[in-house]
Amino acid sequence: MGLVGSLQLVLLLASTSTAAGLNIPLEVEQPPTIITHTSGPIVALPFDNTITIRCEARGNPPPEYRWTKDGEDFVPPYVTTDHPGGTFELHNKGLQAFQGKYRCYASNELGTAMTEEIELRVPSMPKFPKEFNFPVVVKEGEPIVLECNPPEGMAPRQIYWMSSDLKHIEQDERVSMGIDGNLYFSNALQNDSRADYCCFAHFSKIRTIVQKTQMAVVVKSLKPGNESTDAADNATQARPARRPSLLLPSGVQTEKVLLKGENLQLECIPQGYPTPTVKWMKMGDKLPLRTQLNNFGKLLFISSVDESDGGKYMCKGQNPAGEVVHYFDVIVEDPPKWETEPPQSQLTVIGTDVHIKCSVSGKPPPDITWRRNGDLFRDDLGSNNKQVFDDTLVFLNAGAQDSAVYQCEASNTHGSILANVNVMVMNMAPRILTRDFQEYAVVRGKDVVMNCSVFSSPPPNISWVKDETLEIVKGERFSDFGGSLKIFSAEKSDSGKYFCVASNTEGNSSVAAILDVKDSTKIVHPPQDMRIISGTTAQLTCQAEVDKSLRDAFEVVWRKDGEEIPLSSEENPRFFHVSDGMLQIMSVNLDDQGSYMCIARTILDEDNATALLTVLDVPDAPKNLEILELKSQRNVCLSWVPGSDHNSSVTEFIVEYEESQWEPGRWKELKKVAGNQATAEVALQGDLNYQFRVYAVNVVGPGPPSEPTERYKTPPAAPEKNPENIKIQGPLPHQLDISWEPLLPMEHNGPGLEYKVSYRKLGVEDVWKEHLVKRHSFVVRNTSTFIPFEIKIQSRNSHGWGPDPKVVTGYSGEDVPTAAPRDVAVEVINTTVLRVSWTPAPPATVRGHLGGYDVHWLRKRSWLEPNKILDDRKTLSFPGKRTLAIVPGLEPFSEYMLTVNVFNKKGNGPNSDPVTFNTPEGAPEQVPILTASNAQKDSVLLVWAPPRETNGILTGYLLQHHLVNETTLEVVVSQETNITGADTTQWQLWGLEEGSLYRFHLQACTRAGCGPPLAQESRTPPTAASTGAQRSNFLTHGWFIGTMCAVALLTLVALMACFVRRNQGGKYAGTPPPSSTQRQDMFSMEKVKEREDRHCDVESQGMNDDTFCEYSDGEEKPLKGGSLLSLTGDEALGDSVSRDSMADYGNVGREFNEDGSFIGEYSGFTHRGSVSEPSGPQPVTA
Repeated sequence: MGLVGSLQLVLLLASTSTAAGLNIPLEVEQPPTIITHTSGPIVALPFDNTITIRCEARGNPPPEYRWTKDGEDFVPPYVTTDHPGGTFELHNKGLQAFQGKYRCYASNELGTAMTEEIELRVPSMPKFPKEFNFPVVVKEGEPIVLECNPPEGMAPRQIYWMSSDLKHIEQDERVSMGIDGNLYFSNALQNDSRADYCCFAHFSKIRTIVQKTQMAVVVKSLKPGNESTDAADNATQARPARRPSLLLPSGVQTEKVLLKGENLQLECIPQGYPTPTVKWMKMGDKLPLRTQLNNFGKLLFISSVDESDGGKYMCKGQNPAGEVVHYFDVIVEDPPKWETEPPQSQLTVIGTDVHIKCSVSGKPPPDITWRRNGDLFRDDLGSNNKQVFDDTLVFLNAGAQDSAVYQCEASNTHGSILANVNVMVMNMAPRILTRDFQEYAVVRGKDVVMNCSVFSSPPPNISWVKDETLEIVKGERFSDFGGSLKIFSAEKSDSGKYFCVASNTEGNSSVAAILDVKDSTKIVHPPQDMRIISGTTAQLTCQAEVDKSLRDAFEVVWRKDGEEIPLSSEENPRFFHVSDGMLQIMSVNLDDQGSYMCIARTILDEDNATALLTVLDVPDAPKNLEILELKSQRNVCLSWVPGSDHNSSVTEFIVEYEESQWEPGRWKELKKVAGNQATAEVALQGDLNYQFRVYAVNVVGPGPPSEPTERYKTPPAAPEKNPENIKIQGPLPHQLDISWEPLLPMEHNGPGLEYKVSYRKLGVEDVWKEHLVKRHSFVVRNTSTFIPFEIKIQSRNSHGWGPDPKVVTGYSGEDVPTAAPRDVAVEVINTTVLRVSWTPAPPATVRGHLGGYDVHWLRKRSWLEPNKILDDRKTLSFPGKRTLAIVPGLEPFSEYMLTVNVFNKKGNGPNSDPVTFNTPEGAPEQVPILTASNAQKDSVLLVWAPPRETNGILTGYLLQHHLVNETTLEVVVSQETNITGADTTQWQLWGLEEGSLYRFHLQACTRAGCGPPLAQESRTPPTAASTGAQRSNFLTHGWFIGTMCAVALLTLVALMACFVRRNQGGKYAGTPPPSSTQRQDMFSMEKVKEREDRHCDVESQGMNDDTFCEYSDGEEKPLKGGSLLSLTGDEALGDSVSRDSMADYGNVGREFNEDGSFIGEYSGFTHRGSVSEPSGPQPVTA
């Protein structure tokens, strides 16, 4: 016998037919292969409408089917079109006639395959036969056997012994049921007598219980002398001992055969008196560890036996009278099974040897039967190349005629197994089954397999080439994958046309494959973890890059916790898939919390990213709210179990209460506790019926409240507090009004609340006067005017008094003052500021809380127009107790008259005697306009208007002119001119350099000094010839037009400034440096320079009688080089003092606190500065 060469087939095709060990494409002609069939046995249940027996095979040509039943041809009555192949159905009606063993055959022109036998069992409905049972009569101590003989039926079957009233017969060591269903009594007792022993058989699979006709047992007792008598006789003697014997099994030895894996049950039921005990042992060995002794030791049970459980077992029944034994020979056998695997189908070339080995095992050893295409195969048919050697079938020098389906069937007493072996003997050139020009697409970096499914005999050699070259595709990234080409981590350069070439000794063939490597899909903007408040809208972004050619097949899918989110409005109306892969969740709730995965995918690849959505919501309501009393019934502790905080830590718990007496149904806050606390100690009011609840608060907001507690009633008690916010008023001069805030209803602590009002005069020996009232106000009449009183108010109810009250003080009603301040003196500080002092009115004449003092002044005339009588009256109020005041806002060079009065809440007292005084002259205002015109080569004409307010007698003007370097804008030469004529409004200035730029400053002057300067610039013409030209074109020169525009603008600004100062009080400039003729007169002003930057705020004094503001005229330091201005001419010289309205310094209206103190404070200066100071203070007295 030569060696048998077995050829392997290289196939990679999805649709193939599978015989054991051989995959053959369906495109190739082949014998049938059974792919599915029903395994037996089939048990038909009564409630099954139909029984389906399946058989399906593949082959080319498609196979045809036939059936046999019990070895005879069988034509199925109902072949269903719902199932392919040879499957058929049997209907329940008349199913008993179809009980038997079936076999399916699938055939085509190349062979026949067959199935194992499929047994169909149709059990009949179980029932006991109708019979009459005679009573079983025995003597005491004798054994009893009640036979059940249960009917056969669908397993599992359970047996019960019961009485006619369905009570179980009690079983023990003496009475027990055997495996056969019989009821065994080792010895009879008189109480075993009864007429209703019933055996029941339960078949759970068919939901059926059947009952045997009931049986009667009569047990007779023994009388002395061992004579038998009826059981009714009471006199008995001890029963004689009986040697044990076996009721079950019979004989001395029993053989027990079972299959490996089945459960072993050995049973010994002895009889005798006393009741024998049963012991078990295994001869020559120990009982297996998994041995169980059931049924009171009478049943030995071993689950899933194997060969080691075989052997000889012994049971022994014994009592004091003797013993009995029984032996069991346990034999464990096996049905046939394949030692390794069933024999494999084979494809081979003509001329080789074929071996089919059917390696099986079993106990007893199986018999092997060979078939060819379903027919019994014998090796005595004159064929020289076929031989059978035990379990092996050999074909020598096989030819095409040996192609067939061979069956190997192994069987013993316990069953059979069958294998179909397809043997195909042929020579065939390669046949490539993969479609030519198959297109493949893969994304960059992924693996791709280009198929090349080939069928041939002998097997082909397969190679791959690219782009019609002869070079074989090879490299680390290229691998042969069962004839197909696998490319690892594809690159863009791998795109192109490939060819699969298959060849063997019979020929060759090839197909082309097209590979397109595309860009991978990548998420560039993944969703981010998000914490969001419940009820708002969540947006999860997912932007991806995808190959352009795959855009039509691109989609973004979202999954929540692994499950895809349907985005149809019907299924998920709150979820929207908006543009660019964004997922929008409307009205987020706690159920939306979880892990969200965004999947960007095409038909080739996908990318994913995950984000965690955390939903924040208000905390759940606390649970298990309880009340615990502490030291008293009015001091309790509330405890609770916090609810879920829904991802936002609780910041605080708020305890609320509701009481049913005063405001039923209204919940009020009682206490707040920290969020990490679950208890709260609270003090309660008396005589209230409380309910409590708690709610939690986090950053989202307050959560729902807990369930309220049961009502909690506090006992009544005396009030714990007295009224607060006691107000003492005197609306009338001889009356004292007392009012207070009453206690809240829940603060009463009990019924009968009232108040005790006590009062007495302060500072004198006086007794308390007391009154009990229920209202919250009380009036004391006929008091003296503005007398201090002590008052206290105490609460009480029917259970006692409140705590000792606090004493408060107040005054009776006020009246207007009766006296005026005395010794009023006036000190003129400067031209606009005045210091006033006085001696206060006697306190007794104030007749109330001192409000302050009013200073009134009247401007009678200006000394510039002494004949014009003025009536300009003003008043300034100074609150509190004081003896002097600073009065600002006066007009210079004027005559005034001043008076002072005291005031309280009721009104003003009489005015003091008037004081008359004069204000000194001041420096004049700035000239409103200054123009330079008619410029000559050495002169220029300056024209101006006098100041609107001179603040004194105008003495003349100070003119300064500066030669300016036009390049550096620095002053080269400065000169000044004193113009003494007060009525002069123009000046021709000579001695100028031709073609030069000059800056002019003009100041108006009085005896008090000069006012702020006004600047102007002008240029002298360069030559005499050009001067004529300039004069002829004077009106058209740009500088002239610009000068005129500037003059007009300055005029407008000056008029506006005058208007504002007229309404608010002007600011007087400090005195400029005096001219040579004035230096001696103004020498005294040098002292003022030390204080020129000190500004006084009246309000900042604090109204101290010992300090007051000092005012001085301001004197500006001259510019370096004699100039009074900076080179730009933008700075004004000197500070100014405010001359705003009196509203900036005082308040005519007045308010008082309840104790009479003054509320309104007059304002300080809003503008501060230095003013010219007279030669010295001049006090003026009345």
